[in-house]
Amino acid sequence: MIETLGPTSRSFISQRLRLNYQDWGNADKPPLLLIHGGRDHSRSWDWVAQELRHDWHVIAPDLRGHGDSAWSPDGNYDMSYYVYDLAQLIHQLKLAPVTIVSHSLGGNISLRYTGLFPETVRKLVAIEGLGPPPKLLKILEDDSVADRLRAWIGDKRAAAGRQPKRYASFEEALARMKAENGFLSDAQVEHLTAYGVAQNEDGSYSWKFDNHLYVWPRVDISFDDKAALWSAITCPTRLCWGEESWAIDPRTDGRAAYFNCDVEVVPFPKAGHWLHHDQFDMFMRFLRDFL
Repeated sequence: MIETLGPTSRSFISQRLRLNYQDWGNADKPPLLLIHGGRDHSRSWDWVAQELRHDWHVIAPDLRGHGDSAWSPDGNYDMSYYVYDLAQLIHQLKLAPVTIVSHSLGGNISLRYTGLFPETVRKLVAIEGLGPPPKLLKILEDDSVADRLRAWIGDKRAAAGRQPKRYASFEEALARMKAENGFLSDAQVEHLTAYGVAQNEDGSYSWKFDNHLYVWPRVDISFDDKAALWSAITCPTRLCWGEESWAIDPRTDGRAAYFNCDVEVVPFPKAGHWLHHDQFDMFMRFLRDFL
């Protein structure tokens, strides 16, 4: 695992849930939030936090249903819940104006939050956080609301019957993590797995995240509404994209054009969806320059 003194785990309350966050100290420095992606956890930012902890007050939350944060009791993970949680964290810790670096689901949350409260964010980095591209959304939205809700009910029933995957050994969980992202080094795989699993009473290991996270809400705000939030962002914003990711370059499908602020798409060669892991040194050079 990474050699570092590590953060202090703290918690706050949002919608009656106790949510965990990592606090790297230096409270007199400018606040910097690191927000992870789906089925990930706050300790995936440890390499970034270790590099920035002396110049920033680094805070990395576990999203609801992830890491060491509580699971939603009803198994629902609507985007509005996540946005509220982020708003509460910034409000309760009095972090505004705050700088945010975010990945995937965390980027989606951060972009929506920043569009709602632009005056509270100084700078924003979103790593592949724009969500599905317009063409895919059009296909999804061609189904009626009734069809989408019926599909969601079926998905929820299936998730309710799904048992968490159990790995007989830590090494089996390591192998699964390695298979998920071939760009990762062995040290990265070990670190991400160590903080991503919990040991069960029978000695087996399971991922910490809630299985209901596999069920994405079928009804969300429209693309036009999301674009309106993006256009309301006023702070300098960087949209990072891995050139070998399954995600689409937001310049080619027009999404980057909806931003009216100081915005730039930053491509990372030889990197996939987790580009901050895949090209760490390159990412840190970019991040330090931007911040």
